[in-house]
Amino acid sequence: MEKLNILTQRLNIRHLELTDLVDFHVYRSNPDVTKYQGFDVMTLEQAEAFIVMNTARQPWQAGEWVQYAIENKETGKLIGDCAIKPDQHDIRIIEIGITISHLEQKKGYAKEALLAILKFLFEEKQIHRVVETVDAENIASINLLKSVGFRQEGHFIENIFFKGKWGSEFQYAMLKREWDA
Repeated sequence: MEKLNILTQRLNIRHLELTDLVDFHVYRSNPDVTKYQGFDVMTLEQAEAFIVMNTARQPWQAGEWVQYAIENKETGKLIGDCAIKPDQHDIRIIEIGITISHLEQKKGYAKEALLAILKFLFEEKQIHRVVETVDAENIASINLLKSVGFRQEGHFIENIFFKGKWGSEFQYAMLKREWDA
């Protein structure tokens, strides 16, 4: 299995391991962190089951989300995670997502991780297109995507029944040629 290992100035983006469980659970059990996510707060047991299930997944499989750890290189602590999913019909199209712990937000980690992931996808994997779907109320994520050059391509009005109510989403995308420019 191909092991992901992306290094930045402050981060190591790598496979999620069971040794990450405590740190993973800290933010995945926080309602503020899960507010706009496709998952809800997790118990310790659910977090452990998720990591075990994720570890068994094969990266780069069409339609299959794989979650990766975002580790602070200096402390060795998990500060978040990111997800990569090749499109079901064309693996040159990738959907991504990033979650940063509430204890580590507003420090530039999300942008640093996102830029490193984009560089890896476009320059090493030769991906054609990267997309992210974001809750229309998630202003921080919207601003992050815009700040690195994503374009808004769609606005889906009340398209998802999410955590007990109808929600709206934006779709953002970037092409390899836009990254290269």
